[in-house]
Amino acid sequence: MFSKVSGPVRLTDRVAAILAEEIESGRLAEGDRLPTEVELVKQLGVSRTVVREAVSRLRNAGLVEPRQGRGVFVLPRRARPLDLEAESAVTRYKVLQIVEVRSALEGEAAALAATRATPDAVGRMRQALDAIDAAVTSGGDGVEEDLAFHRSIAEATGNAVLVSTVRYLGEVARSGIRVTRANEARRGDFIEAVRQEHHAILAAIEAGDAEAAYAAARRHMRHAASRLQDADARFWTETEDLAVDLDTSS
Repeated sequence: MFSKVSGPVRLTDRVAAILAEEIESGRLAEGDRLPTEVELVKQLGVSRTVVREAVSRLRNAGLVEPRQGRGVFVLPRRARPLDLEAESAVTRYKVLQIVEVRSALEGEAAALAATRATPDAVGRMRQALDAIDAAVTSGGDGVEEDLAFHRSIAEATGNAVLVSTVRYLGEVARSGIRVTRANEARRGDFIEAVRQEHHAILAAIEAGDAEAAYAAARRHMRHAASRLQDADARFWTETEDLAVDLDTSS
């Protein structure tokens, strides 16, 4: 049924996309059983781990369900849960789309945090910013620390749905955030600008000023988009190569 998978992309993404296409096209219809794990490994030429992760992704997307002792079966077509996990985020267009979504979400998160954050929550935000500085000083990209800072803002709102959404978006947009950080690391003034923008968000939250926190978070995202827009074609070519290397090694 399937051809072997190869090429400079993350294997789990490719396998999940292949199986999803079989289902969406109707070649694997409602009630059909997917080939066994052993069959998929043989046909696609990938490891069992890759197959398991790809099938797990389809299950999370509501496309299939495992049935004890019988295999994995295609579910009836219906509205699918949001699944951005397989989206690429290494092109200028896609990264900027992510920045737009983050702008709306994180502006509101910052505003809510300003009215709800406890002293402990503010302390965790400050620790996250210190961790970003430490990562940059030691030569790191600060991606994980950047994600932790924005998660700490969401957590300060006390809104579990918002926390989950920010965490989910951060995970699927990880390569996009890596691109943003790589672009900002090209110039010392960019690094300092990002640092000041982060601290402006924290200062507004700590002051309990929801309007200022909202504006600071949106301004940070707007400036991130502007910095990306100014990046030249060579940066984007090098970044796409980097993202592919990182994904295929995972």
